[in-house]
Amino acid sequence: MPGRLADRVAIITGGAGGIGAATGLLFAEEGARVALIDSDAEAMRATLADLRAAVPGARVADVVTDVSREDAAMAAVDAARKALGPIDILVNLAGIRAYEPLAESRRETWERILAVNLLSYVWFTKAAIADLRACGRGSVVNVSSTHGVNPRGGTGQYDATKAAIISLTKTLAFEEAKHGVRANALCPGATLTPFHERRFAAAGRARASIEQEGRDGCLLARWASPREVAYPILWLASDEASYVTGSVLMADGGRYVK
Repeated sequence: MPGRLADRVAIITGGAGGIGAATGLLFAEEGARVALIDSDAEAMRATLADLRAAVPGARVADVVTDVSREDAAMAAVDAARKALGPIDILVNLAGIRAYEPLAESRRETWERILAVNLLSYVWFTKAAIADLRACGRGSVVNVSSTHGVNPRGGTGQYDATKAAIISLTKTLAFEEAKHGVRANALCPGATLTPFHERRFAAAGRARASIEQEGRDGCLLARWASPREVAYPILWLASDEASYVTGSVLMADGGRYVK
């Protein structure tokens, strides 16, 4: 049986990270030709090895680059197109975090997080838009966060970029509907990615404490796995969501608003 993304070409930025790697694997399992874009060369090597071992014969390309630069985005999309064909799906997922109270926030932190978390979404969309329009059923999935809707203290820069992604997505949906391109945003909740695993290990957090944080944070009383977030991305990208655009889908386990 052909997969849900058979004969489709997908670009995933942040493709070597936890959710990005899980999405790339799931897309490949569903028949897509996948281009992973990331700035971390070591993580990319590991992700590609895992994907190719899990999906023998998968067609996958990779570009290691600084996603925040417009010229790099244009070059990355061009490389993906040359390797795999015209682009049908764009998943904007690249992101970084900052832990600075707003009163102490630094200009360089603001500039970097805006460049990666927000402007990279703009640059990759611009670079891929001609292909997305031409295919007649192009799909853009922009990954935001529950904190784009419910911000908290201490991460105002990150949360502001995630709120901006939601607005950007809705505007894109309005502008591109006439071209047959859908745009939707996904807001993951607490997801136990390698990033968080490393952060908790550096802080000396015990496993019981980490698991308790998951239980305390949402109705399902646990962390999400990256693959659980990849599935709604797959749905939004696929023709199963052909009548869905301008939407914001929460994948947060029923996260509490405190």
